Amino acid sequence: MLPLTRRSFVTTLIVASAFGVTGTVTAQAPSPAPAPKPAPAPAPANAADRIADRVQAFYDKTKTFKASFKQVYTAKAYNKTKEARGSVIFQKPGKMSWRYENNGNRIVSDGKLIKVYEKENKQMYEQAMEKSQYPAALAFLVGQGNLKQSFKLSQLDSKQMNFEGGYVLQGEPREATPAYQRMILYVDGATYQVRRVLLLDAQGNKNRFDFAGTQVNLQPPAGEFVFTPPPGTQVVRP
Repeated sequence: MLPLTRRSFVTTLIVASAFGVTGTVTAQAPSPAPAPKPAPAPAPANAADRIADRVQAFYDKTKTFKASFKQVYTAKAYNKTKEARGSVIFQKPGKMSWRYENNGNRIVSDGKLIKVYEKENKQMYEQAMEKSQYPAALAFLVGQGNLKQSFKLSQLDSKQMNFEGGYVLQGEPREATPAYQRMILYVDGATYQVRRVLLLDAQGNKNRFDFAGTQVNLQPPAGEFVFTPPPGTQVVRP
């Protein structure tokens, strides 16, 4: 595992803890974003903002969020794609619990500290949430961040993006971050829940999260957001 900078700490670990991706990647210009095409149905000029408002409203009234997830990480420099599956629970404000089925890794936050445990390496990275740069593309799920305030949004053509029956929003961070250059949200057309989040960085890497079996406003299991690593685990505090 390579040393991590403070500003890229959490975003990198969400990838690294799941897949063990290591190595130095030379920065290269990102591929240009495909030009958005008109939606199949007529839409007002500010359609992206209006969709974002509906998405935000759904999660603003959601106190807890539970789902199974599939994560697909594509490392362009190595021409490799790796997958992981598991379950995730979010609870406002700022609490989350990721359980990876394939490797026993955990990502846990009690709203104050975020802990990323790597079972194979017997390491756990720990950092204060307020100092981390948890991706804004996922932050609204835990009651932090606002889509329109965090991103410049545009609507992509759902048919072209193979997501007919829903909406596809592309967001460019209003404040530059080394973690990713663009995020794409795939939004359910009936409920305005986010079904998929795709993050794209400057090196051409892709990190995709697909959520299924979503349940909202259910009481999480006791102790879900408390995690103590096994004896012998090295704790790293950048």
